[in-house]
Amino acid sequence: MAHRFKVREIAQQSGLSEATVDRVLNKRPGVRETTRAEVMQAIADLEKQRAQLRLNGRRYLIDVVMQTPQRFSDAFRAAVEAELPVFAPAMLRARFHLWETGSTAQMVDALGRLRGSHGVILKAQDDPAVAEAIDRLVDSGVPVVTYATDVPASARCSYVGIDNHGAGVTAAYLMGQWLGDAPSDVLITLSRNVFRGEGEREVGFRSALRNSGRQIVEVSDSDGIDATNERLVLEALEANPSVEAVYSVGGGNAATVAAFDRLGRRCRVFIAHDLDADNRRLLRDGRISVVLHNDLRADARLAMRLILQEHRALPPEPVRPAPIQVVTPFNLPL
Repeated sequence: MAHRFKVREIAQQSGLSEATVDRVLNKRPGVRETTRAEVMQAIADLEKQRAQLRLNGRRYLIDVVMQTPQRFSDAFRAAVEAELPVFAPAMLRARFHLWETGSTAQMVDALGRLRGSHGVILKAQDDPAVAEAIDRLVDSGVPVVTYATDVPASARCSYVGIDNHGAGVTAAYLMGQWLGDAPSDVLITLSRNVFRGEGEREVGFRSALRNSGRQIVEVSDSDGIDATNERLVLEALEANPSVEAVYSVGGGNAATVAAFDRLGRRCRVFIAHDLDADNRRLLRDGRISVVLHNDLRADARLAMRLILQEHRALPPEPVRPAPIQVVTPFNLPL
């Protein structure tokens, strides 16, 4: 068994003899499973303690770079700031570079201007120029974690977030259950097609509804900004009178609700993503049906942990997609 500790250290930690520890480590017969478990727990405890020593007094500066609607960046910023103290005795600080709408060139420029960073949490377009900017950061010793939407062709160390394709399939399943035999077509709203995560949600949703006979009407390029989204949704609803359901991939949900209201149209089912302030209010008021959500604080904690792992300040742990929470007005978390 590979390990980084002397037999004497493990014996002291576990309270077992060195001979017993040696038998466990070398997988010799005649050792009880409970004894093996004690040795493994001792090694895990030593790993944690070593990590604490590595973290003691260290300072890390994390940059959060995101093009996203303000309601989402506000929620994620609060999550990051709440999780910073978790990494004590290390001292983590965060800088935030946030904007709602912009070009790929703006994103590349923002990444190129980072100085003194120990790691980047990034929500960006899946574009070759962005991938190259990420590669330059990684080559300079700055690890990058993509968040919510991936840039897989880059040298980023990991992606943090939900399985977006699975989220789209989940939305389609719920849509089918709630609509039942109602002949409604479905409006799908995206903030912008350049975000891979939104595209994966859309593909999952469309594939799961392919044989339903329902037409899917797409609205995109609003950047999730309410004024733009309301105008685009109004145009789509006027052109498609059979739309009575919405899958919101990219936000702007208050504007979508307002568009239905302006036309006096009924929305039978409204499925959204993320528990930002707008969606909490809309869900509580019964204006949207359900929110597909993931714990932003858990996401922020994992993203920062992955950056520290790249600096060998913490032991590696496996990364799994964040679980999708199906939130209704009756299980809305505080």
